[in-house]
Amino acid sequence: MTQSPDESPARRNHPSKLFVEVTTHCNLGCAMCVKQTKHHGMTEGVMADEIFSALTPAFPHLEALILNGIGEPLLHPKLESFIRRAKELMPATGWIGFQSNGLLLNEGRAASLVEAGLDRICISMDAASPETFRRLREGGEVGDIEQAFRALTAAREVHLASRLDIGIEFVVMRDNIRELPEVIRWAARRGASFALVTQLVPYDEAHISHVAYDNNTDEAVALFEEWKQIACQEGIDLRRYGEVAWRYSRTPEEQRIVDFVARMKEHALSRNIFINLEKLLARDEEWFAEATEIFDKARAVAIEEGIDLKLPELVPRQKRRCEFVEGGGAFVSWDGNVHPCYFLWHNYQCHVQGWNQMVRPRAFGSVAMRGILDIWNDKPFREFRENVLLYDYPHCFSCKLAPCDYVQADEFAQDCHIRSEPCGSCLWCMGVFQCLQ
Repeated sequence: MTQSPDESPARRNHPSKLFVEVTTHCNLGCAMCVKQTKHHGMTEGVMADEIFSALTPAFPHLEALILNGIGEPLLHPKLESFIRRAKELMPATGWIGFQSNGLLLNEGRAASLVEAGLDRICISMDAASPETFRRLREGGEVGDIEQAFRALTAAREVHLASRLDIGIEFVVMRDNIRELPEVIRWAARRGASFALVTQLVPYDEAHISHVAYDNNTDEAVALFEEWKQIACQEGIDLRRYGEVAWRYSRTPEEQRIVDFVARMKEHALSRNIFINLEKLLARDEEWFAEATEIFDKARAVAIEEGIDLKLPELVPRQKRRCEFVEGGGAFVSWDGNVHPCYFLWHNYQCHVQGWNQMVRPRAFGSVAMRGILDIWNDKPFREFRENVLLYDYPHCFSCKLAPCDYVQADEFAQDCHIRSEPCGSCLWCMGVFQCLQ
């Protein structure tokens, strides 16, 4: 099959990125991790050598091999062997990396990773203060991260041919966001060249209060701000809408409020913007002003320290883009099952929308049974990617009827747009969550 080099990675006859879960085991008990929740459906396991070997046909085409899933990659006894074997087959421009909590990164381990050909490592660091770090990363210490940086930078200096990039991942929450600028400065001065910041995925109901992102989209907020000014000019109190909307008999002033909101909704509909007035009225503007200021300070520190900073959205994007499908990604579980994205990789519950959602994994086959390229090019996987690229699925995030029976079904069949991809309730494509890729 011939193809243009400019063809979308999603439409090529091979994946361009592989996310490979080498293990689901971990040596920390982080409070925000899905494995710390009661109802997760994770099965503990370690990727067998034959499963990793089954991925070999994809290696010559890869732009990136990310050895990450739910667990800690450094717990896999053959991690360096996997890196070395993939490196021999990947293009010279391709890179291999993973995210880690850093606890096992002593000088010997750092040296063996660099020697194997590791190109990129991202260390989890959610606070600079020992107290906050200890609370968020139960079993970890800031000193462990400092040791990891020393070991990695020393190994890189010894192996002059190494192109290892060292970075950090910071999970933004309401109670640690103020530490972000200092964490960036701390990491930069210890050898980090990049910082990846992501919002918290609330896997447990108790996590909802820690979420730092908005419950509305950027375009909904912008439209609402525009109409709030008009309401102010016309002397209309939008806060009364919930009180008067369902009254059978209204005063002229109450009718003005209802008519005004109807005009606003018509305007939103004409621009294909989905709004939830209840969420917009409840928006914590003071918080988002502070969070925006902190992000601005973090950007200034990153420029000052020469670090590549990637921040998430504070307000989810209305215009969606799936980086996983657009980038030609395939996700391989430790047992060999092949999935399309991070959102549909595992069996779990979350409260991303503010309500409890059951998420079931979407698998297109197992490399224990069939070739990775055969699975990638199979009609079901190709159709899934093509349908995702249409972005024709509902905005569950802004829907007043959510959670509906479509997304709450034990086994997802279709959404209200009659699409079989459960992407309407995913926030990864709205710029809120990020990972190494």
